[in-house]
Amino acid sequence: MIRIAICDDEANVRAYLTSLIRAQDCPCEIVEYASAGDCLADRREIDLLFLDIDLSAASPDGMALARQIRGGDPAAQPVIIFVTGYERYVFDAFDVGAFQYLLKPVDEEKFAQVFARAVRQIEADRDQPKVSHALTLQSAGVSRTVPLDSIYYIESSDHKVILHLKDGRFSCYARIRDLEAELGDRFCRIHKGYLVNLAYVEGYSKTELTLTNGEKLLISKYKYQDFVKAHLRFLKRGAGL
Repeated sequence: MIRIAICDDEANVRAYLTSLIRAQDCPCEIVEYASAGDCLADRREIDLLFLDIDLSAASPDGMALARQIRGGDPAAQPVIIFVTGYERYVFDAFDVGAFQYLLKPVDEEKFAQVFARAVRQIEADRDQPKVSHALTLQSAGVSRTVPLDSIYYIESSDHKVILHLKDGRFSCYARIRDLEAELGDRFCRIHKGYLVNLAYVEGYSKTELTLTNGEKLLISKYKYQDFVKAHLRFLKRGAGL
């Protein structure tokens, strides 16, 4: 059973998406929300969220809601599919780990394809051992849990590591190679001093990588081929290939 939520301020859009979901060969429960506030107030767990980016001005927009969800319990993160009438929001969607986006008016065939991939992703996640979506580190006797989605990259500096985050930096005593082993294939070592979150790679050349926040990092010639393979595997997983 797939637990699905639809958050859109237009009743006709919610009804249409519900009809498209019902047309798929998938047992599911569906709940509808007219605003981000309604969605946040209902604390039920969901597997898949269809989220309108341009919600009414009376409540947080869909992007703000997605950021709040991603900043919540790492063990209860839904697959998010954005539904929007504006292509300009497409790149912002991936900053919050969106699975895919659908442009309004939503095409039935496109919906069926994206829905099927999302269900496969949800089922695969259920079958696999739970993977941590956060990193817990110690600094000056204080424990801090950092969501992986908030990390652009990790830098090695002397006997410390510096986490470059969406909301600043955090440093602690640790070895970058230990974090590389712990974080798995979502992150890739591109240099002896850099461990990069592949979700935030915007582009690269043979010598340099550009992140979505505009920062540029050197790629070691010894790490380049491994990085290209890791990045390709990451993109294929995201595309459901």
